[in-house]
Amino acid sequence: MSRSFVATLLAIVSFLCAHAQEGVLAHQADSVQTPVNYSHLDSMQYIQNVIIYGRRPYEDVIPAQELTGKQLQGLNSHSVADAVRYFAGVQLKDYGGVGGLKTVDIRSMGTNHMGVFYDGIQIGNAQNGQVDLGKFSLDNIEAISLYNGQRSNIFQSAKDYGSAGTIYLRTRRPKFADGKRDNLNVSFKTGSFGLVNPSVRWEHKVSRSVSLSFNSEFTYATGKYRFRYMKHYSDGSVAWDTTAVRQNGEVRSYRVEGGIFGVMPSGKWHAKVYYYDSSKGIPGAIVNNVWKHAQKQWDRNFFVQGAYQRKFTDRYEMMFNAKYSRDFLHYLNPDTTLMYIDNKFWQDEIYLSTANKYTILTDWDVNLSVDYQWNSLDATLTGFGYPVRHTVLTALATAWTWHGFKAQGSLLYTMVNDRSSARFDGQVVGKMSRYANKVTPAVFLSWQPWADRDFNLRAYYKRIFRLPTFNDLYYTDMGNISLNPEYATQYNVGFLYRLLAGRGMLEGIKLSADAYYNYITDKIIAVPKGTGQYRWMMMNVGIVKIRGIDVSARTTLRFPADVILDVNLSYTYQKAQDYTNPADNEDGGTYKGQLAYIPWHSGSVVGHVNWRDLDVNYSFIYVGERYHTSANTRENHEQPWYTHDLSAGYQFHIGKTMLKVSAEVNNLFNQYYDVILNYPMPGRNYKLILKFDI
Repeated sequence: MSRSFVATLLAIVSFLCAHAQEGVLAHQADSVQTPVNYSHLDSMQYIQNVIIYGRRPYEDVIPAQELTGKQLQGLNSHSVADAVRYFAGVQLKDYGGVGGLKTVDIRSMGTNHMGVFYDGIQIGNAQNGQVDLGKFSLDNIEAISLYNGQRSNIFQSAKDYGSAGTIYLRTRRPKFADGKRDNLNVSFKTGSFGLVNPSVRWEHKVSRSVSLSFNSEFTYATGKYRFRYMKHYSDGSVAWDTTAVRQNGEVRSYRVEGGIFGVMPSGKWHAKVYYYDSSKGIPGAIVNNVWKHAQKQWDRNFFVQGAYQRKFTDRYEMMFNAKYSRDFLHYLNPDTTLMYIDNKFWQDEIYLSTANKYTILTDWDVNLSVDYQWNSLDATLTGFGYPVRHTVLTALATAWTWHGFKAQGSLLYTMVNDRSSARFDGQVVGKMSRYANKVTPAVFLSWQPWADRDFNLRAYYKRIFRLPTFNDLYYTDMGNISLNPEYATQYNVGFLYRLLAGRGMLEGIKLSADAYYNYITDKIIAVPKGTGQYRWMMMNVGIVKIRGIDVSARTTLRFPADVILDVNLSYTYQKAQDYTNPADNEDGGTYKGQLAYIPWHSGSVVGHVNWRDLDVNYSFIYVGERYHTSANTRENHEQPWYTHDLSAGYQFHIGKTMLKVSAEVNNLFNQYYDVILNYPMPGRNYKLILKFDI
C-alpha cells in the first residue's frame, strides 16, 4: 500500500472525525490480520496507536434560540414578528391587522433594549428606537436567531455588544446544484383579508467565487376581518356583546432586495441593497363607540450595506462593515375633531465598523472592534430641533477555553455627541449640544463537567444602557433634553443538555433552562405635563425588577415508513414589577405591580411531521393573564389568550420544476382576543400558497 494512499486515508478519517464527533477525538487501531489477498501490492503498511487531532468547532457560551430551514418555513407566519413569538422569553406587541405595527420585547426590558441585525449589521431607528418586525417577510429569510445578553462570538462589531438582547436575521445565500447556474423561485399567497402576495427570487452563479441574488415581493390586503367586542361592568356582568368588521386596515407594500456574494482565499464578502415602500391604514383602538379611524401612514426604507471578512494569518482575522440608510415616514390624522396631524420625517444614517481578532494561544482569542455611526433627523414639525448624533463605540473582548470551561469578557466604551438647533420660520433661534461617554462590562461563563456528556452549565452578567431616542429628547413640546440613559443590569444562570440517541425511534433531545434577574433604572417614560392629559413630557422616573425562568425542549422521533416528528416546546414565567414609587402602594397603585401586558405564564408548542414529500405543521401559542397597566386592579385585568394554527404542504416534480402546494388555517378555533387592549385580532383565517422552484 503506497504512503500517499495512507496519507489520503488519514486525511479523510481526520475530516470525518472532526465533523461527526465535533471535538478532539482519539482513535486507536490495533494490527489486525485480514483474509483479503494483498499479494499484488508491493508492501503492507500497518497502523498502530494512531491519535488523530482536530480542533473542536466553536460553540457559543450562551447558545441562541433558532428557527431555520423547514421548521421556519412550516410556521404559519407572514412576517419575522410572527415567527419570533415562538421563542421563550419574548413578548410581541401586535396592534392587529396584516399591516399592523409589531414590536418585540425580550424579557420585559422594553423594545428599545433589543437590537435587530440584518445579515450582521444592525437595523437602526434613531427617531424612536423601535424596529417594526412586521415589515420583514419570511420569504427571503434563511434563519432567525435570538440571543439573550449578546452573541457569544467575540469576532463581531462593537454594535453587537450594545444591546440587552439581539435578534439576527440571516437572508438566503445562493446555493447551486451541480451544473446549475441559475435558480428561480416563484411563490403566490392568497387567502383571508383579501390577501394577494406574489414574490420572486432569482439567483445567478457568475463564477465559482461570485453569485448574485434578487428578491422582490408585493403585498396587498384589505385588512377587513370580523371581531367580537365585549364590555364588562366592574362587577363582571356583560354591558354589551357585539360583532363588527375591522376597518381602515388596508395595506399595500412592495420590497426589492438585491445582493452580490463572493468568496476568496481565506475570506468572503457580500453587498446588499434593500428598498421597502408601503402605505397602510391605521385601524386604531375601538373605544367610545368609535369603530372606524382615518389615520394613514406611508413608509419608505432604503439601505445599502456591505461586509468584508478575511483571515490574513493563522492568528489575525479582520472584518469590515459599512452601511448607509435613509428612511421616510409620513403620518396623517385628518380627524379634526381630535387634532389634525400631518407630519413627515426623514432619517439618515452612516455606519462604519471594523473588528480585529487575534489568537494569542490556541484557545485564547482577543478582539478589538471600533464603530462609528452618524444619524440625523429632519421633520415638518414646528420648532423641531433637527438633531444630529455622532456615536463612537469601542469594544475590547477576550475568549478563553480550557478543557470543558469557556469564558468571555468584554468592555464597551460608548461616546455620544448630540447637536440640535431649534428653528422657527426658517430661522435658527437656539443651539444645543450634549456629550456623554459610558463604559459597560459583560462576563459570560460556560462549563461542561463531564467530557462524555453534552451537559453545560452557564451564567452571565451584563450591564448595558439604551440612549434616549430623538423623539425622547427633541420631539416638539414633549421631548426632554435632560434625559439620562436607561440602564439595565442582567444576571442569568442556566443549563443546556443534548442527547444524540440515533437508536430506535428517538433521534435526539435538547433541553435548556435559564433563571434570570434584570434590574432597570432611570427608565424613560411619558408623564403628564401640567394638569391636562393631552400634554406629556419624557422623564427618567422608572425602576423595574424582573425575575423569570425560560425553559425550552426539542426532540426528534423517527417512526416506521419514513415518518419523522419534530417537536419544540417553550415556557416562560416572568414576574416583572414596577418599583418606581414606594408611596404608590395603596389599592390601585402601581408599586410592585406587574408591568403592563407582561403575563406571568406563556409558552408555545410547535410540531412538524414529515412523510416523504408531505409536511404537516401544528403550532400553539399561549399567553396567560396580565394587566394593561401597572395598576393591577380588576378593571385592568386581561384574560389569557391562545391560538392553534395548522398547515399542510405537498411537493412534487413536473419535469425539472418542483411545485409545492400548501394550505394554512390560523386561529383554528376562532378565538377572539386582543394582544393590546381595544386592538382586536383576527379570528379564524386561511391562506393558500403555491411555490415553484426551477
